[in-house]
Amino acid sequence: MDASQLPLHYQSAHDLLAQLEAGTLTSEALTTALLNRIREHNPAINAVVALDEERALASARQADEQRAANTVKGPLHGLPLTLKDTWELAGLTCTAGAPALRNHTPESHADVVQRLEDAGAIILGKTNVPIYATDLQSYNKLFGVTNNPHNPAHTPGGSSGGAAAALAAGMTPLEVGSDLAGSIRTPAHFCGVFGHKPTRSLVSFRGHIPGPPGTQSRPDLVEGGPMARNAKDLALLLNVIAGPRPADERSWALQMAPSELKSLDQARVGLWLEDPLCPVEQELTEGYQALGKSLSERGAMVTEASHPLLSLEHILPAYFNLLGALLSTSLKPAQRRQMKWIARLEHWLKFLGPMTPFIGEYGRGVNQPVYQWMAWSEMREKMRAEIESLFQEVDVLLTPVTPTTAIRHDHTHPVFKRRITVAGQPRAYMDQFCWIAFATLLGLPATSVPLGRTKEGLPFNVQVIGAPGMDLTTIGFAGLLEEAGLAGFLRPEGF
Repeated sequence: MDASQLPLHYQSAHDLLAQLEAGTLTSEALTTALLNRIREHNPAINAVVALDEERALASARQADEQRAANTVKGPLHGLPLTLKDTWELAGLTCTAGAPALRNHTPESHADVVQRLEDAGAIILGKTNVPIYATDLQSYNKLFGVTNNPHNPAHTPGGSSGGAAAALAAGMTPLEVGSDLAGSIRTPAHFCGVFGHKPTRSLVSFRGHIPGPPGTQSRPDLVEGGPMARNAKDLALLLNVIAGPRPADERSWALQMAPSELKSLDQARVGLWLEDPLCPVEQELTEGYQALGKSLSERGAMVTEASHPLLSLEHILPAYFNLLGALLSTSLKPAQRRQMKWIARLEHWLKFLGPMTPFIGEYGRGVNQPVYQWMAWSEMREKMRAEIESLFQEVDVLLTPVTPTTAIRHDHTHPVFKRRITVAGQPRAYMDQFCWIAFATLLGLPATSVPLGRTKEGLPFNVQVIGAPGMDLTTIGFAGLLEEAGLAGFLRPEGF
């Protein structure tokens, strides 16, 4: 469908901004339309959990006045959007889905939010997350369960599940998520939208919960990143939110490397689609293989990627260890003891049911002394240096995002006892962390790109991974897939 034929709420951020600039659309009208859209569809989806309606409308009117006076603030001037409820926005509660933070109202913006406001964006409200953003489903005791717009019996993913659902339902043109264990890439995959986990430390994390409110230090492994319904909008938003913290701007500025890929026939594409430690549903594998064939037919150089680190056996131990170390800071003593026993009994627990490979390393990471953490971190840095040789041979690496499409809601058991089904066989719930671990551990840019739907009507994405700092290459490649008709957002039925 031509962009001009799309309803306003499904038009791209780029098209909306062009209309705002041309004067054929006002920010107040757009903001009102999106607020009405949220009121219409949010009761069924429960993606947006807090609205800042009065301030948003006042900001929209001010944006229109500023544009009329030719005093445009920045590239997002007058564009309304929602924000994951882990980023602090002054004057609006930021709960991270935790009852303990139900009354936490920040006095200042997160660095990311300040960048959005400086660029002229208008924040409509906040989107739902699991408690403290620590699950692959978005539900909590404060706001309840968020549903997938493609099928409300299924989760939109987590922790940026409310963000992905809001995008898919046409409640917002853009979102800013955060990603530690696939929390941008997996919801994008489950909801059929675009999401990007940036290169390590590209986006400031100050003002994000968790850690605790007021945290100044940057946590390991986790990144903030853009979410949208097309690749061009990902690049637009990333260029706004990426860059140094305010104090660091005195000394340096960010200049992201542009993509050199102008067409698919210039692309060198590596495929890593299977690993014995984490099987993927056959229908997804066939979709990825079909993509590889289509790329070859369009002139891309497509190969089965080969590198010693392209093995989950090499990636998962370090990933789970460092993940456990990071999350240990928020665990209670009883939880630490539980993780210690999981580590000790790892080889026996598999007889009780499916276990994610190397999950015992998570328990060891929770309880290890600093010198052991430093050894694992140094191993990670050496691996990061080694992977450069892969990206001398390929421009992008394509992998699955998770083993399945969006799973059904499952809040009945602790995470370690939950199961998913892959190819008719029960697998551990935390297998959903396996395919995202490579890019997270090594701090690589990774773009989650929607390819289509399964026979059951659920969307699925491919993960496009690049060399450190080559964020615009992975996003640009996603855009080339769109232009070729090989990828793109598909609206949920009924929306």
